[in-house]
Formats: sequence, structure tokens, C-alpha cells
Amino acid sequence: MFLDPNYIRDRIRTVPDWPQAGVMFRDITPLLQDAKTFRALIDMFVYRYMGQRLDLVAGIDARGFILASVVAYELNLGFVPVRKKGKLPFASITEEYALEYGSAAVEMHADAVRPGQRVLLMDDLVATGGTLLAGAKLLQRLGANVVEAAAIVDLPSLGGGDRIRASGLDLYAVCAFPD
Repeated sequence: MFLDPNYIRDRIRTVPDWPQAGVMFRDITPLLQDAKTFRALIDMFVYRYMGQRLDLVAGIDARGFILASVVAYELNLGFVPVRKKGKLPFASITEEYALEYGSAAVEMHADAVRPGQRVLLMDDLVATGGTLLAGAKLLQRLGANVVEAAAIVDLPSLGGGDRIRASGLDLYAVCAFPD
């Protein structure tokens, strides 16, 4: 049970037609609300990365913060927030990415990582892959080595996982929803 991806997948709530008709929203909040399930989820990530000589864990705003900060704590590493544009108070760098209808941008402090640092990049879900790819580009622009991108859920039908792997970045997702 503890390290079974189906245990995690079975506890993700699907909300049909949210935020718009035809979308099947994969809601991770039930995972976070149940202490046993949340621990099992975090343990899956910790066991995967405990021997990988990481320096930092970066998390994508906002649900990626939840995972990445706890995983960083458990691995005795620092945490780097990758924020939505306009949220950082210090000198920052920005990376724009395409959305289905428009564009968005993420930012990091310009001193968030040092060249050569080994960084794990985390988010809750991989849809089109744009946010994780933008986060990886920010880290790489500062000279970091992004060891892997990680998420709870991959939605393969939206192609994000393939886009991430095609960029040369390894991707780990605990579970996938095929549609």
C-alpha cells in the first residue's frame, strides 16, 4: 500500500466540467487532507530521491510548493520557489510559456541557485508541460543541473510528459490518468 501508485491515484478526486465544460479536473486535495495518504505520497518522492546527491528542490507555484517544500525538508535540502510573475520582491528572472489560450510567465530570484547545483523540480500535475519546462529553463539559465522533473499526476493525452522528455529532461510521475 505505502508505495503503490494506485493507492495514490485512487485517492485523487475527479471533478467533471471544471473549470470549463469537457475538462476532467484532477483534484489532489484529498491526498493532502488525509495524513496517511499524504505521508505515503511524500515517502514515495523521498525514497526515490534520497540517494541522488541533490542540492535543492524547486517547486512550481502554488501546489508544487506543497510537495517540494516537504520533500526538501525530508531530504535536508533547501527549497526554491518558482513563482507566478510579479510575486517576487528581489531581482528576478522570468520565463514565459504558452497556454492553450494565451501565455503566462514564472519567475525566480536571480540568486536562487548557483551554477552546478543539482536541483529536483516539482509540481502537482503535468498537463501540457509548459510550466515545468519554463521552470526548468529558469533553473538552467542560472546554471543549475535539473536532475528530474517530478509530479503526482501525468495527463498523457495532453502531451506534456512527452514534451518534457523531448526537451531532454527526465520526468517522474507517481500516476497517470489516460483521459
